[in-house]
Amino acid sequence: MHETERHRVIIAAAQSRPVITVAELCEITGSSEATIRRDIGALDVQGKLRRVRGGAEAINPPAQGELMGRPFSVNETLNIKQKRAIARAAAEMCRDGEPIIINGGTTTYQMVHFLTGKRVSVFTNSFAIAEFLIHNSRCSVVIPGGTIYREQNVILSPFGGVVASHFYARRMFIGCQGIGPHGLMEADPMVVQSELALIGQADEVIVLADSTKFSGRSSLILCGLDRISAVITDSGIRDEDRQMLETAGVRLIVADATAPAEAEESLAEATE
Repeated sequence: MHETERHRVIIAAAQSRPVITVAELCEITGSSEATIRRDIGALDVQGKLRRVRGGAEAINPPAQGELMGRPFSVNETLNIKQKRAIARAAAEMCRDGEPIIINGGTTTYQMVHFLTGKRVSVFTNSFAIAEFLIHNSRCSVVIPGGTIYREQNVILSPFGGVVASHFYARRMFIGCQGIGPHGLMEADPMVVQSELALIGQADEVIVLADSTKFSGRSSLILCGLDRISAVITDSGIRDEDRQMLETAGVRLIVADATAPAEAEESLAEATE
């Protein structure tokens, strides 16, 4: 990861919680402890964050409580080619006229670029997904009521929602913090509560997870593998993870991350 991009990721991560540790930043950026400490020192001198013992904190932390897990701005920079390929494969499953649910996340967000020519009814708790589709597609868009969590770009309510409880979907496309033998894992209780309600509204649950998510772990289990219809991932998936899904009866779709040049160019134009 280039220094400029690394600095942006560090600043965004520091904004997402009271204190971000050096160890957490090493994991997020894939950099060494020495590099992260040097970056924190430089950003502290520039007045972009405050160096504290063992990590860093934001100069002006947000007043609103934030969700657990990495912020959207951090996650969207990771494994981007794999996420685009996975999202493309997911969008190809959507047919005009179908109602679908797209849950908030950086991999699911990439679906919007491949839905611009379709006419589907989309229920989403992602502010970013809703905004893009409203301005760039003919899809109908439904969002729940609740609080917008800026760092994750999602809309959540601790009280559930009438609209969500009455929206039927042919498929629900969902990301995750991690996936393993026990099922899908998430980092925040409010996210789990919101997603559990939506999972019950869909015929099929389609998981969009790049191959690194098979190494991700969390203490919160969203649902078992038996509730998952298919997992779309990239070619980096390990043999043992393939076997795990096969044993559980989950369909595996491996997306090709080597996208044709013209597809990448059109996607770049859409994001400008």
